[in-house]
Amino acid sequence: MTVAAPDTAVATVASPWTLGPLHLPNRVVMGSMHTGLEVHDDGGVGMAAFYRERAAGGAACIITGGIAISDGARGGPDFAVFGVDGADERFRLAVEAVHESGGTILAQLFHAGRYALVAGMTDRHGAPQRAVAPSALPWAAARGVVPTELTGAEVEQTIADFAAAARSARDIGFDGVEIMASEGYLINQFASPLTNLRDDEWGGSAAARRRFPVEVVRAVRAAVPDLAVTIRLSGADLMPGSSTDDDVDALVHELLPLGLDGISVGIGWHESRTPTVQAAVPHGAWLSYAERIARVVRASDHPDVRVIASNRMTDLRDGEAVLADGLIDAVALARPFLADPEIVSRSLGGRFDLVNTCIGCNQACLDRSIIGQPVSCLVNPRAAREVAFPARPTAEPKRVDVVGGGPAGLAAAVDAARRGHRVTLWEATDTLGGQFGLAALVPGKEDYAATIRAARTELHDRGATVHLGRAATAADLADSEAVVLAAGVVPRLVDIAGADLPHVRSYEQALREGVPDGTVAIIGGGGIGVDTAAFLTESPDEVVRAAEFAARWDLAVATEVVGDLPQRQPTALRTLRPGDQVTVLRRSGKFGQGVGLTSRWVALGRLRDAGVRMVGGVQEYLRIEPGALWIRDEDGAERMVPADNVVICAGQEQAIDTDGDDPTGLVSGLQAAGVPYAVVGGARDARSVDAVRATSEALEAVRALAP
Repeated sequence: MTVAAPDTAVATVASPWTLGPLHLPNRVVMGSMHTGLEVHDDGGVGMAAFYRERAAGGAACIITGGIAISDGARGGPDFAVFGVDGADERFRLAVEAVHESGGTILAQLFHAGRYALVAGMTDRHGAPQRAVAPSALPWAAARGVVPTELTGAEVEQTIADFAAAARSARDIGFDGVEIMASEGYLINQFASPLTNLRDDEWGGSAAARRRFPVEVVRAVRAAVPDLAVTIRLSGADLMPGSSTDDDVDALVHELLPLGLDGISVGIGWHESRTPTVQAAVPHGAWLSYAERIARVVRASDHPDVRVIASNRMTDLRDGEAVLADGLIDAVALARPFLADPEIVSRSLGGRFDLVNTCIGCNQACLDRSIIGQPVSCLVNPRAAREVAFPARPTAEPKRVDVVGGGPAGLAAAVDAARRGHRVTLWEATDTLGGQFGLAALVPGKEDYAATIRAARTELHDRGATVHLGRAATAADLADSEAVVLAAGVVPRLVDIAGADLPHVRSYEQALREGVPDGTVAIIGGGGIGVDTAAFLTESPDEVVRAAEFAARWDLAVATEVVGDLPQRQPTALRTLRPGDQVTVLRRSGKFGQGVGLTSRWVALGRLRDAGVRMVGGVQEYLRIEPGALWIRDEDGAERMVPADNVVICAGQEQAIDTDGDDPTGLVSGLQAAGVPYAVVGGARDARSVDAVRATSEALEAVRALAP
């Protein structure tokens, strides 16, 4: 692990500390993330490469994705179990990689309980896997599967399985274990009156419900007396009728004498209707729950047990604000390590401008993990694909030209520059960022600007040439050795009578220039339409939004890290209006289509709370007049929608036509000159703006053209 002398802005984060027997150089823990690499049939090479980069980048302590303590504990088919299908050797390779890079690593011991998605799953003997739980209560995503209530003997066996898994972790070489008792998984289920309806020694009272987590910790500590042992505990379940703060605090009191080294504070259940990890959640919103638990610990007979705060911290300056008063010992960041494996080393060296910040979109990480797809990262498409796209310098530097400075173009240009190619980036507008630049103007999405900033900084530092306000010509590219065409998209025009009136504008104009006072009709209810409605109705001030979030969900939202960083300040003038002045319309499909699985419901809920009207099933947009948009509604009736302003969010078109008639002559020119090229992202397919696809295609293209 190589980390520069700490910047004074993160002096506390950079200070050493101990976690049980572990002596750690800084106070940043890489939180648990399920990647799917745990079960890859590659001998563990991919998982080792993934963890190696994060350890080398400065993560003081890494927590693995959940490792099921038994076949029946798996959350899905892509969960590993010690001792099954070569898992031990895969994890041994990962542990060795972390240690070689100077880091430490803990195995997270996991049991899904009723959250197990068992459809089509079998155990190692080929028998169908059953979901088990404290009580036979299903949850919505289980598709009607009712879990089997554990018998008393099975409860005892499960405790023994936790202890056995801890011993396996020790034998493999892990530095410790984390017991997963948060986010609504089995241990959390036992502690909650919502999911534990038992009337035996494992339920029936608050004290009896606490017995299972207490016995698991007792057994694990006894199994590995020489390792670090931590627990991931739910600070609040965010489920009406579940454990109260007093219940959680009582559990903490019972756990402290058992030899725990640390408590990592999680938040919320997966089925909670309170947003917890989406971009709309204020930065550091959940800190107060970790602080409450820390006060319980400090006032106890075991005040030295470490308390680790987590969730919605994306910048180590956030961590500094959290740690400054000494109540919290460390911060756990998860998704930020997907976005930038070097977040620690860059930040401690004062290079905050180089950090590729997590934007909280969830599209390539959480959304994929939920459905069992390989996890990666929108802003870092190499994440969890380090073996396929190694970081080593190229053996043959080439001239690489990238046309377009949006997310796809930046991804291609940065990757090529990092590997030593001679990079020239051509952007027809005066600013980098493309669709990301527009997204950064939407309340809650300000962090999108950080990706642009990081790319711009890195290209400058690596000597790349960036042309702004200059559309590339075929002549410019004639001597190139590899061209990535990532010119992106432009708003699609609509054929509606009155679309040329002065009160009609594209979503790009609306976001960049604002929209005058009065009612607004938004034509198009996909992701861009939803974002535009949020732009019109929500405050650009994160402090204001944090207060609104706290009031909406009746929560104690912390303000220590809200609105404190430059990239989070308002970047556009806008006229805010009551939600009932905004109407979003679409012909068919779901409102917010294109927004990620775990974020769509949050985005739509915010608009509904604001009073925004959403009109679906529009048969036809008839005409636009001053003050009105006329439509034919789903019943075939002609209807007027108030519209002092109309914003067109009806999709996108390719900025350059790479398939048919190309007035720029780029494609034909490259073909005539024999220059290798690839078309990626929206320039290849503008039917949907999919930034995950765009950045991934860009990485794959530039690696193929310029290895």
